[in-house]
Amino acid sequence: MGFLKAEIEVSSSIELVWWAWTRKERLVQWFAPDATIEPYLGGAYELYFNPANRDQMGTKGCIITHFEPKERLGFTWKGPDEFADTMNHEDALTYVLVTLSETAGKTQVLVEHFGWKEGEEWEKARGWHEMAWSHVLGSLKSALESGKGDLCCSPQAAAHQG
Repeated sequence: MGFLKAEIEVSSSIELVWWAWTRKERLVQWFAPDATIEPYLGGAYELYFNPANRDQMGTKGCIITHFEPKERLGFTWKGPDEFADTMNHEDALTYVLVTLSETAGKTQVLVEHFGWKEGEEWEKARGWHEMAWSHVLGSLKSALESGKGDLCCSPQAAAHQG
């Protein structure tokens, strides 16, 4: 089945885009309402789309599989609950690779989602993810380009402002 991919160009520095993917306080502004992120190889990459129940609608147990600061971030992935029986057990996890590149102050974000298997349920899950990654990247672009919240400042600067 290969992989699916989604990409977008964000009018923001590669550093800010990297932080948006790897810092919980930034990720919760555009991706999921809660998360556990340990930004190193083997660290947790858990997104909770329903923070009241961390065992549903999330990526509990997923980890960072590739970590090249400001270049590539890879992590294992679980789909939404409707596809849990198909893709959310240890021997069927898919994985995501996010690649960043900056040109003239704009950052290209490429999301590649690997590990799809054959079958009707996998086809449905893949179709859902094609739609979802497009929305996720649109949300990332919107959050970064609006300059709202602390996305406009470096984490170090933001810490010193309070």
